This record gives sequence, structure tokens and C-alpha cells, in this order.
Amino acid sequence: MTVDTPAIHLPRRGTLPIVLVLALLSLIASIFLGVVDLPVADVLAVLSGKGSPEAQSIILDIRLPRIVTGILAGIQFGVAGLLLQTITRNPLADPSLMGVSQGATLTVTLFLLFTVYIFNPGENTVAELPIAWLPIAGLAGGMIAGGIIYTLAFRLELSPLRITLCGVAIGAVLHALAVGLIAGWGSARIEIILEWLSGSLYARTWDHALFLLPFTIAGLLVLPLIYRPLVMLQFDAQVARSFGLAYRRQFTVVLLVSCALAASAVGAVGPIVFVGLVVPHLARFLAGRHFPLVLPLTAALGAIFVTLGDLIGRLVGQAEEVPIGVVTAIVGVPVLLALLRKIP
Repeated sequence: MTVDTPAIHLPRRGTLPIVLVLALLSLIASIFLGVVDLPVADVLAVLSGKGSPEAQSIILDIRLPRIVTGILAGIQFGVAGLLLQTITRNPLADPSLMGVSQGATLTVTLFLLFTVYIFNPGENTVAELPIAWLPIAGLAGGMIAGGIIYTLAFRLELSPLRITLCGVAIGAVLHALAVGLIAGWGSARIEIILEWLSGSLYARTWDHALFLLPFTIAGLLVLPLIYRPLVMLQFDAQVARSFGLAYRRQFTVVLLVSCALAASAVGAVGPIVFVGLVVPHLARFLAGRHFPLVLPLTAALGAIFVTLGDLIGRLVGQAEEVPIGVVTAIVGVPVLLALLRKIP
């Protein structure tokens, strides 16, 4: 069996260029629009290497870092969702459903509530671990959750459906632990924790973008290498093995790639919901049964989804911006329902 794809007949030629143009337009709109109303001439001056110090600070230190971080996170969430949906043969699989996001949530909660102290050699003081380590904490938690699911899946020889159910169960336990920690010890940092849990690009810097960049590049570079195994993994294990596929090894590779992409994205921007779920379906809708188009469309649409979601949150909320996770949830539900109506 394979992940269902809509039986439509949209023209394939030109679909990807159109989506790439939309991605470029969303990028331009995010640069020019924001809480602070900058004249177009001032923005163009900054982009050409000139402009006032205030305009440079707004564009180069505030808008561009969060835009680039959002684009990278959107690509990673979308591709991770596509990989998970493919190998589990479950159209509803995404990093949140498989427990990866909840694993990252638990470790981030632990990091924020119980900050670790390290001793500085030669000094009589202790130094608090910097908040910049937060993405690393999220990455570690997501990868650990993915490792638990993988271990249980193959030791118990679970089917793809049971792997999904296993991910749901593990995710529920991890989420309950995080909520319990927040309820018991979260009063001091509840605002920071809730902002992160809602999924947000607020105050994201170039450090966050640089943290995500290696994962995004590595994930995109590995996609051509795992393309054929990914196609075969859509089939039952016995069918895939009959085509000569080393099923367990390739399943492991694809799961590792998806967990690394999802966990690093969650660590940097929080669990932005519905991106990993909706974007692959939208890509399949546009590509039909032409699977080679699905991969690049998913990456481009993920970037668009997050960029426009963040822009809407900034414009609607103004100074008190709406977290992008809220926007993607509100937009994602009707989009998903509309797409599901097209799937037989």
C-alpha cells in the first residue's frame, strides 16, 4: 500500500516555477512589511548597503534573521512530514504525531526550568548555561524520542500503523511530563515556555539561522540519495524486499533524516503545528502522482507556509504579535480539510 495521492490532472509543467515565484514574493513581502512601517525607499537603501542605522537595525538585525530562520524551519518541517508520512504509509503522520516534537518539548522544558550550572576552572563562581543552547536541548530530546520509537518498532516488529500508534503513545507521555513540570515548577519562566510551546519566530537571530542551516543543507542534499528507497518504502516490507531493498537499513536512514530535520527545527522555533502535516498533502495535490515533483514542492511550500504565517502574525498582532504556531493552526485546519475532500 502507498500513501494516498489525489487523482487529479493539473498541468505539471510550470508548477514548480510558480511555487518558487510565490516563495520569492512571500520573502519580499516579509522584508518590506512589518510592525514598523518603513518606506520602500528606506528598505531598498538598506538592501543596497546604505540606509539609516535605524532602518539597518530593523531589516538586518530583526526582520531578515527571523525570515531566514523561518524559511529553513519551514523546509525542514515540510520535508520531515513528507518522509514520515511515506515510511509509515500514514497520511496523518507528522513530527507532532510521531512524538518527535514532544521529545524536544520535554528537554526544552527541563532546560528552562532547571538550568544547569557549570564550574569555571580557576574561578570561584559558576556560570549559567546560555539560552543559546536551547536549540541543542530541543534537538537532543527529539532525537531521543525518535530513537525510542525506532527501537520499539523493530524489536517488536511493528507494522507502520502500529509504529504511528506507538509514536502517539510516547508523545502523549512526554507531553504529559512536560505539562506536569510546567505546572509544578514553571511559575518563574512560564512566559518564555508558553511562547516557545506556541511556536514562534520572535527574537530569532542569525545564530538560530546558522544553527538550522547545516541541517537544511544536509537534508536537501541527502534527498536525491534516498529517493529510490523512499519510493520503495511506500510499499509493504515484503514487496519492498522483493525489489531488492534493504528495508530495515533504508527505513532507519529515512527515519533518522526526518527526526534530525524535525528535532532541530523544533529546537530552534518551537513545535509549529500543521506545517509537517499540511504541506506534504498540498505538494501531492499540486504534483498529482508525479512523485519526483513532490519533494521540491514540499520544501518550497514549507518555506512559503512559515514565511506567510509569520508575516500574518506580525501584521495582525502588531507589537503584541500572534505566534506563528497559532496562525498555522488556524490556516492549516481548513486547508487540510479542503485537501482531504480531494483525496479518494
